[in-house]
Amino acid sequence: MVNWVKAQKPLLNGLMKMAGVVPYTLEIEPGTKMNFWVPKETLKKKSRTGKPAKPDKPTKPAVLLIHGFAAEGIVTWQFQVGALSKKYSVYIPDLLFFGGSYSDNSDRSPAFQANCLVKGLRILGVDKFVPVGFSYGGMVAFKIAEAYPEMVRAMVVSGSILAMTDSISESSLNRLGFSSSKELLLPTSVKELKALFTIAVHKPLWFPKRLFKDFIEVMFNNRKERAELLEAVEVSNKDVTIPHFPWKIHLLWGESDQIFDFELAKNMKTELGENATIERIKKAGHLVQLERPCVYNRRLKKFLASVHSEEKLIQ
Repeated sequence: MVNWVKAQKPLLNGLMKMAGVVPYTLEIEPGTKMNFWVPKETLKKKSRTGKPAKPDKPTKPAVLLIHGFAAEGIVTWQFQVGALSKKYSVYIPDLLFFGGSYSDNSDRSPAFQANCLVKGLRILGVDKFVPVGFSYGGMVAFKIAEAYPEMVRAMVVSGSILAMTDSISESSLNRLGFSSSKELLLPTSVKELKALFTIAVHKPLWFPKRLFKDFIEVMFNNRKERAELLEAVEVSNKDVTIPHFPWKIHLLWGESDQIFDFELAKNMKTELGENATIERIKKAGHLVQLERPCVYNRRLKKFLASVHSEEKLIQ
């Protein structure tokens, strides 16, 4: 029987190529490979052997779109790629254990994901970029910013937090009616996926049961490793420190986000200090970039334009 989610993948891949990005697999280190979607103009050259040569450096300001926990890169950012690719070199990775990326390293921490992304970007010739992190991807983006501040121009974060402390985890799960992050984010049944989807959006749409079943089959693989990723995300309150980030951080939020609500975002803005700004998008939940893509893209592009215009003034 045809899996409709899997059957639509070639269409989505084709749309991404039309938008200006193509797939490229990198060996980050022995035993670790990551899939990226990269600007196609950086891969025009071929080596004498006929194999793809080392990618060219981006010719436009680089933007890194980092996905969350429920879907791989281009599924999460499908409405943003075309909106950004004319003025920016857009890179969309699949984090480890998503979309074919994998590692035999036992480290499951967001910091390891961040290190692998930066190593991949360096191979791709990227030395400065703006990370845009959604949900789990936002936590990875903060780890990039903390470990590699010289590479970050600015940051955009949606539906995420600096760190998943045990107190935030417990209060969020209790409020949503789940006993663990695994129960919430690794559904095994149509009923559980519908519950997650209802929480993640402002206004749930109807989809046939078959589509939910197909989505689970395609998007929720590598369950053992993903459960380990969830375990590695949570940290003790006493182990969390707020780094000083010297550049602009924009929090772009769905007003009706139930997973990381807007109050949490406002508290994070206060913790981040004067370089942080915040915007909320009405009639949008956690999946803000999918629910209100036109509004999200407009505000994202406005922020990116302000970052690069300020850099030109400084130069």
